[in-house]
Amino acid sequence: MALDFTFTPSTHPTAAERIAEIHSDPGFGKHFSDHMVRITWTAGTGWHTPEVVPYGPLMLDPAAAVLHYAQEIFEGMKAYRHSDDSVWTFRPFANAARFKRSAQRLALPELPEEDFVAAIEQLVTVDKQWVPSGGEKSFYIRPFMFASEAFLGVRAAQEVTFLVIGSPVGPYFAGGVKPVSIWLSSNYTRAALGGTGAAKCGGNYAAGLIAQMEASAQGCDQVVFLDAAERKYIEELGGMNLYFVYADGTLVTPPTSGTILEGITRSSILELAKELGLQPVERPVTLDDWKTGVESGEIREVFACGTAAVVTPVGRLVWADGEVASSGSGEQTLRIREKLIDVQYGREADEHGWMHRLA
Repeated sequence: MALDFTFTPSTHPTAAERIAEIHSDPGFGKHFSDHMVRITWTAGTGWHTPEVVPYGPLMLDPAAAVLHYAQEIFEGMKAYRHSDDSVWTFRPFANAARFKRSAQRLALPELPEEDFVAAIEQLVTVDKQWVPSGGEKSFYIRPFMFASEAFLGVRAAQEVTFLVIGSPVGPYFAGGVKPVSIWLSSNYTRAALGGTGAAKCGGNYAAGLIAQMEASAQGCDQVVFLDAAERKYIEELGGMNLYFVYADGTLVTPPTSGTILEGITRSSILELAKELGLQPVERPVTLDDWKTGVESGEIREVFACGTAAVVTPVGRLVWADGEVASSGSGEQTLRIREKLIDVQYGREADEHGWMHRLA
């Protein structure tokens, strides 16, 4: 049975002039719309009290389980304003399915996929004026769920809160589409078999922040992690999946295999590749494969992908005593990026049925 949302409008909505000012230079994740969606789950009752309420601080007990045991998951997606003023999002049911998988891994209740999508529709319908237009601007949507029960025992929470907030954003990398430099983390790993690598939970990102700080100290934009078992296989960046374009037209990405997040953009590129004359393959890629492949010219391009940055070319891989730079033109990377963005913004036919109208 579909949830029936109630709506409490903000008593202090942001003025249209201020929204326009924010849209002129939104940055990424700095400004938030006037409302948020909230649904509560309690053991024995299930999901209840679905509502759209004014955006604002949360009243959270100091003993809330999430603050002590990090029982939390989230998703990231975008809404795009098309030329006819309608607003759409990209593959929301794929995000909803991944959200359920993450909930299973973190011992959280599963929110039905139709309710996940309905919550997003509610927020965007109410705050449609916050969806920017022009260039690569969009409305970043952050659904998340956390253990809100006040209880210090170590067990799955008996009360959980689901929220959706939204933020007008520009490109993730302020400098635009240009090759990024990647620092190879030799001291830290992101995930191990049996861990939470395939779940989208905050702990994965928190554990990677020190490696990202190390990358920044080395003058690099992002960090890449190796597998925890053998320290030889490429896994993913701190928040993006990786692809390698080979000279023979093969497009390779490491298999998820339980330690890599199953990115929505990643899976979409696997489907688009053949349409662009590439042969998509999921197979392990070693650090030596990357180094020698680029040096020999066998690997022509390397790129990272994710919801926030879409597709970003990788220019250099840097480690403690060396580096290797991709020498390709980036032609295939940019073709893939353009194809995805044109579908998302309604400039190209959606032949896969990926777009979902929100408002």
